[in-house]
Parts: sequence; C-alpha cells; structure tokens
Amino acid sequence: MQATPVPAASAPPDPKRWWALGALVASMLVVGFDATILNVALPTMASQLGADISRQQWIADSYTVVLAALMLPAGLLGDRFGRRRMLVAGLVLFLAGSLAGALAGSPAGVIAARTGMGLGAALIMPLALAVLPAVFGPGERTKAIGMLTAATALGMPLGPIIGGWLLDHFWWGSVFLINVPMVAIGITACVFLLRESSDPSAPRIDTISSALNCVGLGALVYGIIEAPRRGWGDPLVLVMLFGAAALLTALVLRERVAARPMLDVGLLRQRGFLWNAVAATLVMFVLMGLLFVLPNYLQAVLGADAFGTGVRLLPMMAGLLVTARAAAPLVARFGPRPVIAGGLLVLAAAAFLGSRTTPGDGYGYTALWLSVTGFGFGFAMIPAMDAALGTLPRERAGSGSGLLMTLRQTGGAIGVALLGSVLASAFGARLDTTGLPPAAGAVAGKSVVAAHAVAAGLHDARLAASADAAYVHGMDVVLLLCGVTAVVAAVLVALRLPDSRTAAAPAAAVAPAPVDARQ
Repeated sequence: MQATPVPAASAPPDPKRWWALGALVASMLVVGFDATILNVALPTMASQLGADISRQQWIADSYTVVLAALMLPAGLLGDRFGRRRMLVAGLVLFLAGSLAGALAGSPAGVIAARTGMGLGAALIMPLALAVLPAVFGPGERTKAIGMLTAATALGMPLGPIIGGWLLDHFWWGSVFLINVPMVAIGITACVFLLRESSDPSAPRIDTISSALNCVGLGALVYGIIEAPRRGWGDPLVLVMLFGAAALLTALVLRERVAARPMLDVGLLRQRGFLWNAVAATLVMFVLMGLLFVLPNYLQAVLGADAFGTGVRLLPMMAGLLVTARAAAPLVARFGPRPVIAGGLLVLAAAAFLGSRTTPGDGYGYTALWLSVTGFGFGFAMIPAMDAALGTLPRERAGSGSGLLMTLRQTGGAIGVALLGSVLASAFGARLDTTGLPPAAGAVAGKSVVAAHAVAAGLHDARLAASADAAYVHGMDVVLLLCGVTAVVAAVLVALRLPDSRTAAAPAAAVAPAPVDARQ
C-alpha cells in the first residue's frame, strides 16, 4: 500500500529523518573507509604481489569504472523496486567483494574482487543521495549533504590509519576484512531506520544502454592506462580510445530518442544541474589523481610505513571535516557560485604548492599543501552536490542522483587513469638505470617501489636516489595538471553557473515521490 502524494509545501518533516540520515552515514562510511585503505595498501601490494603501476591503476580503477558504469541503472533499480531494498543489496554485494579480496592471491584476483565491490558501491552511493530530497527540505538538505560528506571524510582518515596498522601487523588481505563489521552496521541501520521509498513509474532498465555505458567507460580507461606502456599510437590503444568514443556517443544518441531514457540527457540541458555536475566531476578528477600518487611518495620517498601514511593524510581530512560544517552558512549568505569557484581556486593553489615539492623536502611542506587541499575540496564539492540535487524533481531522485554520481565517478576513474599514466611516463623517462643489467633495469622501471627493491638488492644508493627524484618529478607534473584543471573548472563555474538565489528551486514545487507505507 502506498501513501497518497501530498504537496511538498504541506508535507510535515519526517520525525525519523535524522535517524534515517544516520543509516545513510553508516552506508557512506563504508565506501569512504574502503577507498583510502586501498590507496595506502597499494605500495604493499606492489611489493608482495608484484603489481606494477599499470596493475595498481587497475586495482584502483576496476572499482571506480564499475561504480561509474552501473550507477545509472542502480538509481533506476532503486526508484522502481525500493531504495532501501537496493541499498541493502548493495551493502551485501560489497561484503561479498571484501571477502573475495581478502582471499585473493594475485593482482588479477584483487582486481576481480574490487570489481564486485564496485558493483555494490554502485547501489550504495546514488541511493544514499536519492533519499535526501524526499526526506529533507531545501533548508536542511545542505546540512544533510555536509554530514554525508563528513562521513566519507571520516572514513578517509580512519581507513589509512586502521588499514596502516593492519598492514604493519598482518597480511595485506586484512584491509578487506575490516569492511565486514562496517558493512554489518550499515545493513542493520538501513533495515531498522530507513523508510522504504520508490517510484513504480520509473523507466525500465535498458540493457543495451547499460552495456554501451559499461563497455565504453571500460575501453576508455583501458586505453588511457595502457598508452604509456604500449605507446599512444599502438593499434590496441587506438582501437580502445576510438571505440570508447563511438560507444559513448551511441549511448547519448540512443538515450536522446528514448521515450523513457535511463540517461536523462534533459537534465544536462539545465544549466544549474550541468555546471554543478561539471564542477563535482572535475573536483573528483583532481582528488583521485592526487590520492593515487601521494601514498607512494609518503612511503617510498619519505620512508613512512603504512600506518604512518594514514596519519600523514590527516591534514587533508581535517580541512574537509571543517568545510562540511562551514559550507552551508557561506552558501546561504553568498550563494553556491562564488563558494564553489572559490573552493576550486583554493584547490588549484594547493596543487600548485604541491607541484613545487623536491626530493629533499620533508613532510612539513606536504602537510601544508594537504591542509589547503582539504579546504578547497570541501568548499567546492559540498555546495556543488547540494545545488545539483536541488534541481532534481523528487520522483526522479534515484535516476538523477545516479547520473550525477556517474559523472563524478567517471571523473575520478579518468583522473586515476590519465594522471597515473602521466606519472608512469614521467617516472620512466627520468629514472636513470645506466649500468644496471637489462632485467634489473626493466624491473626498476615498473614503479618506485620496484626500483627501491632493486636498489636494496644491489646495494645501489644511486638508483634509490634516482628513483626518488624521478617519482617526485612525476608527482609534480601530475599536481601541476591538477592545478590547471581546477583553475579551468573555477572559470567555467564563475562564467556559466547560474545564481540560484535569483531563481526558484525547481524541486521545491514538485510533489514528493510516492513512499511505501511499510517501515
């Protein structure tokens, strides 16, 4: 039995809404917790599993690509069959992938497990956001999004710290097992605290569009990751890149003429949704690229262990936690456009500061620009996500948030792939392997971790110093590109994003989605 929709203006606030937010926070905490544990574990995996930079990119991107490719159909599944039901299903899949990752014995096994976890996260992330417009009004939504972002931020520093301690005392698979109690808490909270909601009139899942989306994104990321090793003119790389362009173009064309599109291209014609989504996507491009290159610098170059790496990421997380509380008052006073543009400029400043890093710099300089990064990320991401969600009609919250998160995670996947490829090229070009046996030189060129292992085996201090200098050079190039990207994003937001204070919020006048009466 379903309750009759009532006008949004007369709908009383749900008395359980803040408890429900707690369930969503628990769900998002799982996703944030896992992402940073893996980043800290990558150097250990590179050493113990023999994973070169390309395989490390796939360990990170197998999760992100699946997440980006499946969030659109995941949002529709939630709209049609129940957002709480699909959210719990996502947590169960995430649990299964975590168990598989703990038992994997090769890079390929870890990549497969991460793919399964990405499938679960594809259900978790858009559906956690989809609940917000139906539960919170415009006045409370920014605060709720800030708390969800803070939950992800809390998982980010806790993940490296706890994961680092596990890596120092147990085998690398323990970083997957730690997800088990977190997922159990998330499932319990969702079952008992979230009210079921759905939109039975939502369009059916389009299998062909889903396949075009998944295969197109996978081909794009594959081509970008393999290009530095094979060469940008390699036939396989060219086939992948051009094939990706053709498949994604076919997806857009198919969805434009569909009676009930899965990819709602019409939302991209709304300037408010489009440019807030662009801002969030470019922020994720910068952040995921940064988080990919930083752990190897902290561990291989500065000599921190896995636990110490997690502790050294805290300055960035602290800045993000502060902005989770400070963003809403600033948006209320000035509107989202100047806050988002300003946050992007702060993020650019942090990246430019980081690009000045030299091999002789200690952690103090890194802590400085990491702190600035956290402030920039929070002030750009939180208002952009809130403003984009504010443009969505409530009955399309699942599919709309799925599109938003798809764009955002695609930016993250491309960030890891493209910036990781830039790092690999710069590192390989700068590393001096003169005098090494050919086999040793080939191994050293795979990653900075491998170069240090070869240097230790040969007692070659010169090779170790060259590896540090080459990696820092590659990281500086990556951070410079991140800074330029953030500046471009800030300019686009300042010029194209409409001032929401002068326009009525579209979602405010739309009736809430039908809500299942079952608790």
